[in-house]
Amino acid sequence: MDFLKKHYEKILLGVMLVGLIGVLVFMLFFIASDKSSMAEKRDSLTNPRVKPLAALDTTLEDAVLARVKAPYDLDFDTSNKLLNPMEWQKTADGTLILREKKTGPQIAAVTALTPLYLTISFESTVTNELGARYVIKVERQAAAAPSKRQPLKHYVSVGDKPNDTFELVSVKGPPENPDALVLKLVDSNEEVTISKAAPYRHTEAYAADFRYDPEKKVFRGRRANDKVSFGGVDYTVVEVNSNELILMDQSNQKKTSLPFVP
Repeated sequence: MDFLKKHYEKILLGVMLVGLIGVLVFMLFFIASDKSSMAEKRDSLTNPRVKPLAALDTTLEDAVLARVKAPYDLDFDTSNKLLNPMEWQKTADGTLILREKKTGPQIAAVTALTPLYLTISFESTVTNELGARYVIKVERQAAAAPSKRQPLKHYVSVGDKPNDTFELVSVKGPPENPDALVLKLVDSNEEVTISKAAPYRHTEAYAADFRYDPEKKVFRGRRANDKVSFGGVDYTVVEVNSNELILMDQSNQKKTSLPFVP
């Protein structure tokens, strides 16, 4: 009791200080909690949580766009008899054919496509006092003139001027009995090697066989720039390649592609 009487003021002051410290510590936590609550209220007002809208159903609109993009083809040739009544066509032999049965180049049928080769072969060697000369045979099946499609022999030596097909560049092996000859092609400047056992062969063009059934006409070996006539119309063979034959109507320059189906 004497201790309390002597030091009660100090004890009271200590209790008050501890209480004050407790209040300060509580205020720190209270202020932090209050700031957090205020921030949440501010965010809820400025950035409210909104439920996302359901996805739009554009099925009808997509269907309309698809119809607009897809062309709508009307057949005024085979099925419509109001604007195109029954029409007859007279063939070259006087037979009448219904227009419905189709005539014209689009129904011609390609029956065969034949490659036309450029073939260069080493035939033999000729030796004399001037040295060795080499016999080289050239066959151009795609030549425009029929006379130039026959095999033609050339007698050449290294250093000769090029002919219309090739130039002899060099000789491999003994000059009197070479293993191979190196040639440069005039058209492409490509160098090729030929020997007696291995000639050079390259596809330059194609020839086509086709038929036109309404007139029972058959055309064989037709090449580019050839002229043909059927159905009362004259056509020019524009191109023959490995897949198709292309005809052009001479009256209106309209082209028709005829694919080859083996």
